[in-house]
Amino acid sequence: MIRIRNISVIILAKNEEAGLGNTLGQLSAFEDVIVVDSQSEDNTVEIAERHGARTVDFAWDGKYPKKKQWSLQNAGAVNEWVLLLDADEFPSLSLVRELAILDDHLAESNHGAYDINLLYRFAGRYLRFGHVVTKRSLLHVDRAHFPVVDDLSAPGIREVEGHYQPETSWSIGRLRSRIVHDDRDPVSSWFARHNRYSDWEAHLRTNSTLREHVASKRTSKGRLFDVLPFKPLLFFAYAYILRAGFLDGRAGFDYAVALAAYYWQIGVKTRERLRA
Repeated sequence: MIRIRNISVIILAKNEEAGLGNTLGQLSAFEDVIVVDSQSEDNTVEIAERHGARTVDFAWDGKYPKKKQWSLQNAGAVNEWVLLLDADEFPSLSLVRELAILDDHLAESNHGAYDINLLYRFAGRYLRFGHVVTKRSLLHVDRAHFPVVDDLSAPGIREVEGHYQPETSWSIGRLRSRIVHDDRDPVSSWFARHNRYSDWEAHLRTNSTLREHVASKRTSKGRLFDVLPFKPLLFFAYAYILRAGFLDGRAGFDYAVALAAYYWQIGVKTRERLRA
């Protein structure tokens, strides 16, 4: 039986009763699991406690630190290394095995964080091709931190840090296996979230200093996407053709179109803000 003793797991949750039990069921190898809950109104806390996770309450005060950095500082992780997950994310079995091997060597690690690719579920299907999101999810609590960004007045994204990565002055490692992003919500939920995200992105694009600041905190892939012209068209070509998203069938096509439309939406909202 695999046991991981030197990596704590922190799960960010708010009204996650539908999928949290499944996520926690995938984390039996980890000895320290914490759910940081934003005053859920459903059974999120009861489900977390039933699965043996510790729960910590979070109430955002409208300032920094936001939820991810606050959790690193205050959730009470017993280890220096934390795997930071959303409530619908869990390590694949191959990633659990990879982390178990790494677990014995983390004390000698010169890294401040590790980047991990996501295996994304969209429209009921796991997407193995097309665009792959990379998250800096395994973090050393003293070596990595989420930056303070001047976006407290921005619409769209509030208590949780936006689309940028935590920083570290140490080197950054990369793991081969993936985190499963098991999004079981209806597709309408994906569109609702990205409608909010596009509000935040449009705000960035009308504030050049803030945009440059956030862009510097993104992965090289994110920085490239940020400056590309004709983004919706190029992104579709990249995700669906160059990255072979067509091999994921109809879900691959729908995901490529949805993300292309997301970038188109950001452009429309940006132009509207500039006219105001």
